[in-house]
Formats: sequence, C-alpha cells, structure tokens
Amino acid sequence: MGELYAEINPKVEEFIKQQHLFFVATAPVQGRINLSPKGIDTFRVIDARCVAFLNLTGSANETAAHLLSDNRITFMFCSFTAQPWIVRLYGQGRVYHARDSEWSHWLAHFPDLPGKRQVIVADIDLVHSSCGFGVPLMDFQGERQQMLRWAEKKGEEGIRRYWEENNLLSLDGVPTQILP
Repeated sequence: MGELYAEINPKVEEFIKQQHLFFVATAPVQGRINLSPKGIDTFRVIDARCVAFLNLTGSANETAAHLLSDNRITFMFCSFTAQPWIVRLYGQGRVYHARDSEWSHWLAHFPDLPGKRQVIVADIDLVHSSCGFGVPLMDFQGERQQMLRWAEKKGEEGIRRYWEENNLLSLDGVPTQILP
C-alpha cells in the first residue's frame, strides 16, 4: 500500500541514502517531459523538506531549462534489492550556477567532482511511497567512471566549450542559463 507524507521522515531518508540510482523528472510549461537517471553520489537530503543534487555535465541540460520555465520537479528512488519499495519526492526546484552567491553553500554538500554544472535544490511538499513489488531484483556492481574521466580529461575550459556547444538550450529550445 502506498503512503503519503508531508515531509521526508527518517525511514524515507535512510532508504534514499541506500540507493545508488535516482530519477529526476521535469517539464517546461510547454514541451517535452524529461526523465533522467542519476547516480555518482550526487543526491542529498538537506532537511525534512529540502533536497539537493549536483547536476553533472551531460549531453543535454533539460532539468535546468525546465526549472527556469516551470519549477515543478519529481524525484524517484526504487529499490532493486530485497526491500521492495519506491519513494517519490514532489516539489519545486531551483537552479544554482557557479556564478550565484549561494553556489558555495550548496556545493559544500557534495564531493568535489569534475564536470559539475549546477546544483538543483528542491523544496519538497509531498512524499509518496509505494510497494515496488514489480521492480526487478538487480545487483549493484559499482559506479560507472566514464563521465568523471571524460570531464576530468576535458578540464574546466573544455567543459565550458562543451556547454556552449551542447547545453545552452533544451531539446525544445528553452534557455538553460548555463552561461551568463
């Protein structure tokens, strides 16, 4: 049976900390809905109503663009191990870039990873859990290192050029404001 919570309780927080993978969903006012898998130790529960994730450089920049258009955001965590459970966090998100005065505050919650692009912070107004009985059992073998090695090899200037070429607009042409 599913349960609804007004905030992230200790049981939910512990479950989130145990997951190696989460999904983030956003959508602009008009346009495509985006759903992205995330990992690499980039999610934090800040308090019972606030979470943050470190958005690393990737092929698109949908989350940032969408949140600038419509700040709705949903996170989903599901267990692929013995405990069958799914948790969704619903809220309103905002985007912080390195040029923002709050950047250092939010970045301090994460390890220093190459390719950091934005910190996405969300105020959570609903937590929904469900059984997860239909989620398959799978074994975690480790984090993929390709993205981190790629970003490290590119260096800061190479990442900035990549942003200019690939991350300025969403798939629907919504600006991401990655660069001033």
